[in-house]
Amino acid sequence: MPALRPPLLAVALCALASLVPAEKALSAPHDLRAETDRHVVAAPLLPLQLAQLPGAFRKPSKTKLVEFENAPFPFEGVDPRTGRPFINADETGRPGRATRGGFKPEDQTYADQRVLLHIPEGFDVRRPAVIVVFFHGHRATIAADVLTRQRVAEQISLSQANAVLVAPQFAVNAADSSAGSFWEPELFRLFLEETSEQLALLNREPGTTRIFDRMPVIIIGYSGGYSPTAWAIHHSSTNKRLRGVVLLDALYGELDKFEKWIKSDRTRFFVSAFLGSTRARNLELQKILADQNIPLRTSLDPQLRPGSVVFIAGGADERHSNFVTQAWTANPISDLLNRLPEYRR
Repeated sequence: MPALRPPLLAVALCALASLVPAEKALSAPHDLRAETDRHVVAAPLLPLQLAQLPGAFRKPSKTKLVEFENAPFPFEGVDPRTGRPFINADETGRPGRATRGGFKPEDQTYADQRVLLHIPEGFDVRRPAVIVVFFHGHRATIAADVLTRQRVAEQISLSQANAVLVAPQFAVNAADSSAGSFWEPELFRLFLEETSEQLALLNREPGTTRIFDRMPVIIIGYSGGYSPTAWAIHHSSTNKRLRGVVLLDALYGELDKFEKWIKSDRTRFFVSAFLGSTRARNLELQKILADQNIPLRTSLDPQLRPGSVVFIAGGADERHSNFVTQAWTANPISDLLNRLPEYRR
């Protein structure tokens, strides 16, 4: 008598099981909370026979802290704002830097080479996608603040965008907006190249580095993150990958660099949402651009189109400290990405 054939669904289960990763690529500390992503991304529509296999065709989210060779710090060069060495020494000879919060030792404040990487569940490297580069503000770390308090990775996952997150550590828990190595002309380009390599490895497809290399980039700068944002776009003014810049209560200076970047290529978008501390600078930049007949808007359209220049004044109930999670709307990063339908997941 011929051997019994196993049911078709059982065969499918065995075959699909071989495609699912044995474990999630989550090697960062426990508070990275990548598990959150599974509960907020809508399940794909599957045939009835496969509906019992949730996630079988969707890669799980991946979140990791990775040391980069081309990170903003450590930085041994010259501060372009002063023309002096960035690192000096205190009266005891200990290397470091004087800040508004006092002297900060180099080994504690300016030596962290880690970068937060996040790939949401369901990300497809072969579909149109975008890399979100997030620059944090003062007194922050990428684990405790960018990831946990401001929920930047979670906002990427909550959005409908086929997007990934890259967030380098700048000065650790210090009142310092220094751009570090991003002051140097080639470093942000090298940072993006290393980003492609590391994202491909995290996604367990090292052969896709060149695909990540071609993805457009959006820079989001919060608060003190305005300075590295300004210097990154200053040195990348001709880089066609830079799709847009978003400032979250961050226009504290460097207006000339933002003006030049906006004018140099009218296919990019620029969004600056602001409260009282940056209101004067935002109004100043608006006037500069209006005098040059560059169209401005004061609210977001349903779609964020190439060439859009948008200034959004905050309300009385909004606070600088939580502006990354509550600005013109809750989860403003998710909201912005959802206005880019060309990158739908």
